[in-house]
Amino acid sequence: MAVQKHSQLPRHSLLQKYRHSGDFTDCYSVDIKSQVTFEDYLSAFYCSWLFKVERWILSWAIKRPSDDQQVKDVAASTRQQFAAWDVEARSENQLLMCDLHHRTRSWFMTENTAEGTRLFFGSAVVKQASNNGKSKMGFVFNALSGFHALYSRALLQAAKARLEK
Repeated sequence: MAVQKHSQLPRHSLLQKYRHSGDFTDCYSVDIKSQVTFEDYLSAFYCSWLFKVERWILSWAIKRPSDDQQVKDVAASTRQQFAAWDVEARSENQLLMCDLHHRTRSWFMTENTAEGTRLFFGSAVVKQASNNGKSKMGFVFNALSGFHALYSRALLQAAKARLEK
């Protein structure tokens, strides 16, 4: 099954509070035909070849290097910070990460299905106050929103491929 975009987040998603506050949220999912633990999913996502490119860029651009062991520690709940993100909230099968500028969130969730596991990945972009006091998304968000959608699907597909090996 190809990566699908959902128009609504699951009701119990840790990302729901941003949707309710009017911030941008998205949600993608893909099914995998095996039982996958949340820890394995998170490791597959952050250790995929595609995300390792992003990790390399972040280590250079913001001087916050990361490695595979840090990913495993975040997945195991023994670490609260990874690369440009800090853990904002977690549950047994979900994790919500907040970037160092508090502008974006990354959300992960697994859900068992009759055929295996559904993997979820979503994001939130928090509105910023403008000069006139009204909230807005900003130029960068508007300029990169198409790329973000493609990249989100590619990251989820890369995690799925890693789990299927």
